[in-house]
Amino acid sequence: MNEANRGLERGGRHYGLDWLRIAAFALLIVYHIAMVFAPWPWVIHSPYSLSELIVPMALLTPWRLPLLFAVSGFASWHLLRKSGDARAFVKARNLRLLIPLAFGMVVLIPVEMWVRVAAAGYPHGYPHFWTVDYWRVGSFWGREFPSWEHLWFVVYLWAYTALLALLLWRQRARFDARAAQLSAWIAQESRLLWVPAVLLVIARLGLQFVVPDEHGLLRDWAGHANYLPMFLFGFVLAGAPALWPALRRVWRGALLLAALAGAVIVLVELRYPGDAVPPHWVMALARAGQVTMGWAMTLVLIQVADRFWNRDHRWRRTAAEAVFPFYLVHQPAIVLIAWYTLPLHLSAGAEFLVLLGGTVLVCAATYLIGRELRWLRPLIGLGPRPADAPHRISPQAA
Repeated sequence: MNEANRGLERGGRHYGLDWLRIAAFALLIVYHIAMVFAPWPWVIHSPYSLSELIVPMALLTPWRLPLLFAVSGFASWHLLRKSGDARAFVKARNLRLLIPLAFGMVVLIPVEMWVRVAAAGYPHGYPHFWTVDYWRVGSFWGREFPSWEHLWFVVYLWAYTALLALLLWRQRARFDARAAQLSAWIAQESRLLWVPAVLLVIARLGLQFVVPDEHGLLRDWAGHANYLPMFLFGFVLAGAPALWPALRRVWRGALLLAALAGAVIVLVELRYPGDAVPPHWVMALARAGQVTMGWAMTLVLIQVADRFWNRDHRWRRTAAEAVFPFYLVHQPAIVLIAWYTLPLHLSAGAEFLVLLGGTVLVCAATYLIGRELRWLRPLIGLGPRPADAPHRISPQAA
């Protein structure tokens, strides 16, 4: 067992997973900027529709969200350990998720919704929209109100946390025992690679033609069938040292499986571009490839983080703290900057640089200002000031 995993056994912080979380959210920002130019519907779209983005974004889409939920589950295990019990754990999650969600729904999401209705012909400016029309319930200028837009991830994460906390509160001993048994069984041979992949494919295809593919906490059953297991996997992985040797053993097979699944996904995307509807069997094959690639790439990237990134740096704490404020602000920033700069008819490269630079600037300003204001910290997902919070040294750093 390597030094990083010995640190995990002692309850230390896994710096590699911190870096993986930072990288995943940074990639999410670039992905959403690319959606402005990609040939798929999004909040706002450039006149440039770049078919060159189809292959890289098709290869990125299947695993970016499963990875985020797995890393969030991993972090949840450490928060539970720090909190002490399920009630304190869910209270901490409520403060760190529901308060920023409410702030986002009142301050950030209205920007996106105004751009959506303005693009459809809404005649009023933002002040009138926010004070009058944003608060309606139902359909308005082709959009459904209220909407949480990109903050659906926060809603799902809170729901999974609440379910987990309820289970731990009622059945903590049984959950721990079953998790230990399952970890010991799945760590044998190559089961960690193929058993979850098969189960995820069965769940996805079982829902393929039964429920619609749509976001919504009470409607997105296909999404929950993928994201909730990934969240639970990350949670169990954080407290199961037996899984780490198995992860090191299967990562090459996982990389091969991800490559094969990715080839299927790309072929389907290129064969049926745009609004073309493939036959049912092709659609099922593509969905199976997506969940398979999501699982396999998650294993590969966690192994990469464990093997190469599990070391501290003076910028790690700041970058890790900045992730959530950046996530909250990035999409409204992209949408608003695009709304005002697309009419300038810049080249595609110049527009991308404007979007990237402007978004990073807005996100950085939000974090750097917000972290200094005690009343603003909880609104953007930050805890108490570091000077006010108890300082804990990880075993690795020690």
